[in-house]
Amino acid sequence: MKPTLLVLAAGMGSRYGGLKQLDGVGPSGETIMEFSIYDAIKAGFGKVVFVIRKSFEQAFKDLFGNKFEGKIEIAYAFQEINFEVPGIDDMPERTKPWGTAHAVLAAKEHINEPFAVINADDYYGTEAYRLVGDFLRNEASPELYAMVGYILSNTISDHGEVNRGVCNTDEHGHLQGMTERMGVGRKKNGHIYYTEDGKRHGLPKKTLVSMNLFGFHHSLFEKIEIGFEKFVRENYKNPKSEYYIPLIINELINNGTIKMSVLPTKATWYGVTYQADRPTVVAALQGLADKGYYESPLF
Repeated sequence: MKPTLLVLAAGMGSRYGGLKQLDGVGPSGETIMEFSIYDAIKAGFGKVVFVIRKSFEQAFKDLFGNKFEGKIEIAYAFQEINFEVPGIDDMPERTKPWGTAHAVLAAKEHINEPFAVINADDYYGTEAYRLVGDFLRNEASPELYAMVGYILSNTISDHGEVNRGVCNTDEHGHLQGMTERMGVGRKKNGHIYYTEDGKRHGLPKKTLVSMNLFGFHHSLFEKIEIGFEKFVRENYKNPKSEYYIPLIINELINNGTIKMSVLPTKATWYGVTYQADRPTVVAALQGLADKGYYESPLF
């Protein structure tokens, strides 16, 4: 059975200033998502599911049209922002989605096979899809998931601080937990730091970090349903609370439900967190096309 690629694309890109997931940054105006789908097809994926807001649907269909017809199956799932929860009558109005784990849950009806999760606006590299594709076909189970681990120095923006999930692994390469480090940046001397309590602390350049590229068995959906309902009941009065993928992963690891293999890659991550990141991404994708890694146009 071919694995599925789940693309999280419901965010608005507030720091970027618009729908960055639809921004054409490739040599022929391709979005980053199209490079991800190209790499996924080469790695043997059979379907792509986009998780979007309902208000984005027409924009996505106008952009992609029948571009992927005959190459890979496409489906759309919608992440609701406001909904009723039994027993909660005073749920405040929200303006932001409920987070990445809830976005994954939105695709439940479309996925019955092992699947990978990515962010729509992140370029992960060809090797990453090969690594996670091989894992999903050969190793994924209800007790074993995976994530691709990136070298920290290959994931830093030159135009502002970012947040990174620092991975702690055991001697077998299994994740013991992820620690969210905020305000991660690079000093002029090349040293990398994170910010906590208003102070900067050093981080080794070769630290493995999560860029939200995960490989899951489809039994995860049942686990998220249970965890999300509990999270909402505990946090519904905070309209900015979000249920993130690392929250559910850490919980499942800590209670012994699953193990998670960390698949290291030396690939360079590219993303458009800030508008100023765009020229770097454009140049990188053009360079990869010039070297023959990608056709132009892709599809």
